[in-house]
Amino acid sequence: MLARQRQEKIAQLVRQHGSIRVSALTERFDVSDMTIRRDLEALERRGRLDKVHGGAVTPDHGGTAEPAFTEKRPLQTAAKEAIAAEAARLVAPGSAVGLTAGTTTWTLARHLLDVPDITVVTNSVRVAQTLHTHRRQKQTVVLTGGVRTPSDALVGPVAVTALRTLHVDVLFMGVHGMAALTGFTTPNPQEAETNRAMCRSARRIVVLADHTKWNTTGTAAIVALETADMLITDSGVDGHCREVLARGVGDLTVVEPTRLSQRAAPAHSHPGPTESVRT
Repeated sequence: MLARQRQEKIAQLVRQHGSIRVSALTERFDVSDMTIRRDLEALERRGRLDKVHGGAVTPDHGGTAEPAFTEKRPLQTAAKEAIAAEAARLVAPGSAVGLTAGTTTWTLARHLLDVPDITVVTNSVRVAQTLHTHRRQKQTVVLTGGVRTPSDALVGPVAVTALRTLHVDVLFMGVHGMAALTGFTTPNPQEAETNRAMCRSARRIVVLADHTKWNTTGTAAIVALETADMLITDSGVDGHCREVLARGVGDLTVVEPTRLSQRAAPAHSHPGPTESVRT
């Protein structure tokens, strides 16, 4: 097989699966690691894929762009409501909960307004403001401090130092993207570092990510898929995605979004049916 033909097939495989490992390609085409790496370099120069450690992923030209909170808020609202409602079921009265920044975790915060006696640790200005302004139960909100990002996250050394002394029962983490090779990612390296600190503070890690996050790759890796004890996503994920995620995360839960208007649903709204896949 000519190099150009092999490269075209590699590009098709990456486009089909979202990511692929060098080891899988060497076995498939019966060539050396060095040959495959040269193929990946050639394809990356032509913009057909992005090389990552150990393989390649679909090209993400927006990996360094960090959208503002107001830009993300109106996107995938029905999916976010269903994901947040399912996540809220995991929060018991009297527990300590961590919430990273993001529009899905902000949606979850609204679902937690009626849960009594919880302590919420967050690096999200929006989450803290929502819980402080609208709370209807006795709750404690701890805002980490740090440098504010376009997504209204507080990040950097101040946030990381604060998190070293804090511990939560469960962390709910929003992400910019997720993929088999790159794991959970964000465009902001400081936010990735802060989120890793939040992960270290938690007994259990639950990632909240709608289906559009699949095969999106931000510049900075947060943690591998295997680090998540649970991932809650929506039914927009395709079959291949479900297989990969079910192998990676501890517990995959897929929710069915209800038909919602573009306005935010009330905090007590009930999600659609769920599907849980345990590995």
